[in-house]
Amino acid sequence: MFSSKITSSGILLNRFIHKNGISKYCKRHKGRNIRSVSTAFENVDVVVPALGDSINEGTLVEWAKGVNDSCSTDDILAVIETDKVSVDVRSPTSGFLKEVLIEVDENVAVGDLLCRITQGHVEEVSKILEYENDILNEAKNVVEDKVNTMPIENAGGRSEEILEPICNSTNIREESRVKMSRMRQRISQRLKDSQNTAAMLTTFNEVDMSNAMDMRTRYKDIFEQEHEVRLGFMSFFAKASSEALLTTPSVNAFIDDQTNEIVYRNYVDISVAVASPRGLVVPVLRNVESMSFSEVETTISEYGKKAAKDEITMEDMTGGTFTISNGGVFGSMLGTPIINPPQSAILGMHGIKQRAVVVNNEIVARPMMYLALTYDHRLVDGREAVTFLKSICDKIEDPSRLLLGI
Repeated sequence: MFSSKITSSGILLNRFIHKNGISKYCKRHKGRNIRSVSTAFENVDVVVPALGDSINEGTLVEWAKGVNDSCSTDDILAVIETDKVSVDVRSPTSGFLKEVLIEVDENVAVGDLLCRITQGHVEEVSKILEYENDILNEAKNVVEDKVNTMPIENAGGRSEEILEPICNSTNIREESRVKMSRMRQRISQRLKDSQNTAAMLTTFNEVDMSNAMDMRTRYKDIFEQEHEVRLGFMSFFAKASSEALLTTPSVNAFIDDQTNEIVYRNYVDISVAVASPRGLVVPVLRNVESMSFSEVETTISEYGKKAAKDEITMEDMTGGTFTISNGGVFGSMLGTPIINPPQSAILGMHGIKQRAVVVNNEIVARPMMYLALTYDHRLVDGREAVTFLKSICDKIEDPSRLLLGI
């Protein structure tokens, strides 16, 4: 019954506008016709821009501007999400958003028409919208007067009072459905492909973090003053991994399934996970073997800032010969990470916990971390995997090895 009144109002409003003609009412407002003003401005089509190499489609996830909103050149109009990154669609001109042609959650391809912008000065645009609002309000008032005098009938033809909606009890059991983002779909597909393709095996070890923590405590203030970035443990593990990767080439290699060849690299590009509003992304630290601790920390910090603003690009994430995943920052004690194809291995860092260990035949409490190395057994033998992981542990437990290259 309540909806019937709304429906009647909408029908009457449409009939009113159709019968009387909107242009008749334009002349009542300051003696000007809206259509004659609107035609003085040109419309500009906005299409889906290039989304990156080899990416031809995406999903429109947000309209930053609504219909009739004013916009300036380079303002963000909409956001398109691809398999790897989100792309901002920006306004090519100043004016106002006249028409939206794609709804949120619709798939789009490069070159598709998204919307139209009417060019013009914001002041003149405001006048046009003011005229249109006056007209629509006048029509709405007339319709509401008619609707308010109409009886409301139920299906049996009897007039009844409008019933208030009935509220359920506070003990409500609900479910909600949210469409998977393109990035989440792509991550799901890649991880499943990784499981189906690689012969994954995980080996574990534990590392005493005492010396690394002492070194960080001694030098973190000086390090931050000198390099304007904080000293974290990721630089220790990145540098230890880069040296271990160069001495164990198979862990840094990959299998080219097209040619059945093993591709070895003499450089180390490490993918590191950072948090973004859309989840974890994995930008790449390039040539880690030649980077200093400060360069590693600075690059990670820059990626973190970009990720927080959701500005990580596909180029930032392209490549990578090895991945480090730090689940310890979220409190993980132990886990088995999944290889990021086409890479052949991934290192999982976990939480640092005080545990009882035996040192020099005595039981002492030490800050210990479990490490996990998942590797593709098609390419990496067990001996190589264990040797690689033990090399990382040795360098972390005695950080001077990193300075001496041993």
